[in-house]
Amino acid sequence: MSSDTSRYLKFGSAVAVIMVSLAFLAYTGVQESKSYYVTIKELRGMGDSAYSKHLRVAGNVQPGSIKRSGTDVSFVLVENDQLLPVVYNGTEAPPDTFKDESQALADGRYGRDGVFHAKQLQAKCASKYAPKQPGQTTAAAPSMSN
Repeated sequence: MSSDTSRYLKFGSAVAVIMVSLAFLAYTGVQESKSYYVTIKELRGMGDSAYSKHLRVAGNVQPGSIKRSGTDVSFVLVENDQLLPVVYNGTEAPPDTFKDESQALADGRYGRDGVFHAKQLQAKCASKYAPKQPGQTTAAAPSMSN
């Protein structure tokens, strides 16, 4: 075998190792960042597979269930007749819109203790986005004429 052929084989082998490594890193990165959106009822029906997946669960915050300790918060999500205790211990404080009866989306993992451990939390105030009731008036827009 000539020295040129040997050099091409070494170069080709190095390129192949790099390509396989990049493919492996891409695959594991996608698996880690993938999250499944489930309802509380679906979460309860998932069995043991719920404990190994990154999940997103939404519901309304049960009134009186919010307990704060610094940036850590525990609360209960309600969806129809289903309740789910949630513990949030993310790096940021919960959003200002996170209140009793607000809609919340918890992103994290379901523990074998029956508690959802959230690393991210999103919320929106239910009353702010509620449809207008009949007879409600809106503020008049300022006139553009002089």
